[in-house]
Amino acid sequence: MFCLHKRIEVEPRVEKPSSSITNLVLGDGFFYIFRRHMEDSKEYLEHLRHSVAHLLAAAIQELYPNSKRTIGPAIESGFYFDFDFGDQKVSEENFITIENKMRELVKEWRGFEREEVTAEEARKRFEGNEYKLELIEEFSKDGQNLTIYKSGNYEDLCRGGHVEEPRKELKVFRLMSVAGAYWRGNEKNKMLTRIYGTAFPAKEELEAYLNMLEEAKKRDHRKLGKELDLFVFSDLVGSGLPLFTPKGTILCEMIGGYSQALQAKFGYQRVMIPHITKVELYKKSGHYDKFPERFSVTSTESADEFMMKPMNCPHHAQIYASRPRSYRDLPIRYMENTMVYRDEKAGELHGLSRVRAATQDDAHVFCTMDQIEQEFSAIMSMIKEMYGTFGMKFKARLSFRDDSDKYLGDIEIWDKAQTIIEDVAKKLELDYFIGKGEAAFYGPKIDIMVIDALGREWQCATEQLDFVQPLRFELTYTDSDGLEKTPVMIHKALLGSIERFLSVYIEHTAGAFPTWMAPVQAMFIPISDKHAEYCQELAVGLRISGVRVEVDARSESMQSKIRAAQMQKIPYMLVVGDKEMEAKGVAVRKRSGENMGLQEFGEFNKMITSEIINKII
Repeated sequence: MFCLHKRIEVEPRVEKPSSSITNLVLGDGFFYIFRRHMEDSKEYLEHLRHSVAHLLAAAIQELYPNSKRTIGPAIESGFYFDFDFGDQKVSEENFITIENKMRELVKEWRGFEREEVTAEEARKRFEGNEYKLELIEEFSKDGQNLTIYKSGNYEDLCRGGHVEEPRKELKVFRLMSVAGAYWRGNEKNKMLTRIYGTAFPAKEELEAYLNMLEEAKKRDHRKLGKELDLFVFSDLVGSGLPLFTPKGTILCEMIGGYSQALQAKFGYQRVMIPHITKVELYKKSGHYDKFPERFSVTSTESADEFMMKPMNCPHHAQIYASRPRSYRDLPIRYMENTMVYRDEKAGELHGLSRVRAATQDDAHVFCTMDQIEQEFSAIMSMIKEMYGTFGMKFKARLSFRDDSDKYLGDIEIWDKAQTIIEDVAKKLELDYFIGKGEAAFYGPKIDIMVIDALGREWQCATEQLDFVQPLRFELTYTDSDGLEKTPVMIHKALLGSIERFLSVYIEHTAGAFPTWMAPVQAMFIPISDKHAEYCQELAVGLRISGVRVEVDARSESMQSKIRAAQMQKIPYMLVVGDKEMEAKGVAVRKRSGENMGLQEFGEFNKMITSEIINKII
């Protein structure tokens, strides 16, 4: 089968690697997550899953002989295969039957036999399958031969990358779900049926993965966002356009404010830009053609065409260009938390992680060549401090260009920029890997892959080196020799998108935010109505100290109020009855259920304010 992502051209012998199950300690218990620790295990796992995709297609071919198979690549979480079932319907109810057929067939699969064929021979072998014929035409357009791999009675177009002994190695798999998918991802094409599955070398690894998925469901930020009253969506406003409640707004402001405070310590200055612009700005920068999902806006007062901004860098470049600059002025660092707009496809929207209006903690540095390393080093210091504060680990992806024509600028400039990026990563001793084809269209970057409590990786922070836009906008500075030179532009975001980061952080913490971030940091629980007034008085004292506090004065039982506060994941519950009033104190309980007992109110005030100021996690 032909897969639409990078695959291995030849099929070397790959030994089955060892694996490990890591105990990951979470705030509310232990969960087992599959973490493969050998670099070549990724290649083996891809081979394994690609082989199971063949097996799935073989089973479908026997159970549904009139179906047409298309493509079936291995993906990060497993594999999928797209089928045209015609008028037949296949759902998850059919999975047991399909899996049983897969287990039956694999008993006869002794290997993957490779055969090289001409395009003409391939057309004969796949006659009647228009999807395969389209692929044959595409991959043989320069006259090259194609490869077919056969196991048992099943054969398919394929570039290779399989296990050595399928009947022994293809034992641990599970079909996961069914979805619709347009052929080649083009909504103008026919809708196919996509079957997702996963596979692992060992049973305990599959069980660990399934347990992780169950835990992920509990932590789904869309579910928790509703339960904790953080954000909503409205059909009248539009999909992909989140509305933040007071509690959600506090979270956004705490996260965004922390980002700006951290940047200010490193010499970044705040700027403000409008949310629409003439299209000429983005045509000059190159964004206009690179963002076909842009929002366009027409003006009734002039002939100008406007658009909602999908990026902020061209605006910041115009602030730089507004006056003459000297080498003594550099580096110049601009920052702002501002929204960008992209008309994403409806099927790709997903809670806060993929939206049409996203708030970026965006920043841009204009500097000399000699200042690149120090600026990147400072940015990495900020990133380490920020994600340390959030209690999250990360690794770096050096996002470089591939050989496609989607990038702007000369290849020599790109090579130079990529060399600088990797040199910086080595000097900073980053845990990094190279991702070809992941660069921005104007330059390479270091993308920060944040690892959440379930071991999943999310791309959040980024720092990007750009030699292209300063040239396109003719930005200059006067150097010490009196000559005009072009500055380097560094794009930076510590969070990326606040909405996206919040989706990751909600799931990382399961909604149990550290006290400094929690929308409500303490809840007073009066045992009866006669204690409510005293609670209100104490609440004023906490608010003066900067603590976000509420009083649950409802006529419910104490235990009911405690359960409600725990469900809302409020860090501290302060129970007040006769004994507490007499002692001028509060009985302190944590959301974890720990009872800290009676504390003098002033001491509790000191403790919680210290926890907030020091951002204790």
